[in-house]
Amino acid sequence: MATQGGGYVGREGRAVIEEASANSVGVEPERWRLRTALGSQALDQWTDILSRTHLQFDVCSTHRTPSTFYGAVTRQRFGDLALVDCGCSPFLGRSLSTMYASSRPAEIFGLQFVRKGVEQIRERSRELSLRAGDVILWDGLVPVEVEVVEPFVKRTVIFPRERVLAVCPRLEDVRALPPLAGNASVRLLVRYLDSLALELRSLDEPGRAAAADAALELLRAAVAPNVPSSRSARRAAMCADVRRYIRGHLQDATLGPESIAGAHAMSVRALHALFEDSDDSICGLIRHERLARCHEDLELLNGGSVTEIAFRWGFHDAAHFARVFKAHYEQTPSEVRRDALARRAETPQLTAS
Repeated sequence: MATQGGGYVGREGRAVIEEASANSVGVEPERWRLRTALGSQALDQWTDILSRTHLQFDVCSTHRTPSTFYGAVTRQRFGDLALVDCGCSPFLGRSLSTMYASSRPAEIFGLQFVRKGVEQIRERSRELSLRAGDVILWDGLVPVEVEVVEPFVKRTVIFPRERVLAVCPRLEDVRALPPLAGNASVRLLVRYLDSLALELRSLDEPGRAAAADAALELLRAAVAPNVPSSRSARRAAMCADVRRYIRGHLQDATLGPESIAGAHAMSVRALHALFEDSDDSICGLIRHERLARCHEDLELLNGGSVTEIAFRWGFHDAAHFARVFKAHYEQTPSEVRRDALARRAETPQLTAS
């Protein structure tokens, strides 16, 4: 019986979906599996699976496509990222934006590393032949044609475009994404993601969010040094550095415009000018990040009292904290904690057999 989520193949050869379900800690992976006689129905089903998990493609067979088509995808979400494992028979796919001007490409980046097989990629001015061990960063806004030449297995991390540009803003100004071959930071990122894939089911929601932040930082380390810089890109990169500095020093009682400017060898006036086009001032950014950390801790059973959490993240007056928290989230800190406890009480707990 088909449900919404991921899936496996039924006796009739149709793709059947396995819904991702919550356990007492994390979330089960979503699965899609398809093994059926080659034909328009099989290709339509594979098209649907790819559009759910990767990009919208027009899929067709090639002379290499076998008479029985196989495809399988497993997806695990962490934070607003997704770790997607895919294996399939040979086929040819073109992203819909290459054919229909009205098609809306995905606002995502993908970091893909190949486990097995051969895939040929054609986009803009570059043509690549990917084999086991190769890693590529692709942009969902760029039309692409892919051809799986041999039975193929890959792992892809799907990143929201806005989050990648937040840590590596210079990517927005380049026409060709940087090569990643021989990059030690990329190898570290791949090893991290391999380890993460084994542990994701055991992580709770805050743990998954932290894992997503770590993946983004490793992606920045791998990509940023290879991206050419312009004046506007340097400005955006400096803004991103300041935001990272703020997130890393939220518990510092002296955190403010003066300490941030000093850490970045600029004047306070220059720091404020850097964010003059932003929706938030420097003090607003600090307050927003501190509130976000407080919100996370309020949802933890062992996060501490409301006052302890407020003081931990740089607020020095409990009444002031309660007012700004309510204004930001439209809930009091106590209401957030109460709702988190109620959700945990409703979640079935696993017991030892």
